[in-house]
Amino acid sequence: METIVKTRIKQVKKGDQNAFAEIVDLYKDKIYQLCYRMLGNAHEAEDTAQEAFIRAYVNIHTYDMNKKFSTWLYRIATNLSIDRIRKKKPDYFLDAEIAGTEGLTMYSQVAADVALPEEELETIELQQTIQKEILKLPDKYRSVIVLKYIDELSLKEISEILDIPIGTVKTRIHRGREALRKQLRHL
Repeated sequence: METIVKTRIKQVKKGDQNAFAEIVDLYKDKIYQLCYRMLGNAHEAEDTAQEAFIRAYVNIHTYDMNKKFSTWLYRIATNLSIDRIRKKKPDYFLDAEIAGTEGLTMYSQVAADVALPEEELETIELQQTIQKEILKLPDKYRSVIVLKYIDELSLKEISEILDIPIGTVKTRIHRGREALRKQLRHL
């Protein structure tokens, strides 16, 4: 896949916009998932993923062809997600949690078509709880946990994306897991 992407990048650098559309198709789901796991909000994740592709397109001339494109793109998306977390403004979306409630969103005010089976509901609640606890982690731990366990990247790829040594990645993964374990102890 990397050779296909590099061929498309060469075409983009020559001015072929359709080639970049193919690159977006290849990576759009992975970048969206990364942003969603970092931000915890579908709307923000869509905006951030879109911004990541725009930044990649505008700055394609700075991409080093000797390195993996996915690593470069993940780094852009991760940095944009972290920037958005730091600049966080109150958002009002249907999937946003209602203040003063635990896990209650505006969707609960909308009539449901079909009730979920109990097991499916428990799974969803557990996933939401884990996601909520991941969002409470400090940025430096959250990013490595998401990249390692959600996006299943190697330590080397995480190191390149975050521009930190592999030893630091291992330490942050360990500390992030420990923090998450403490937060989830009540389950």
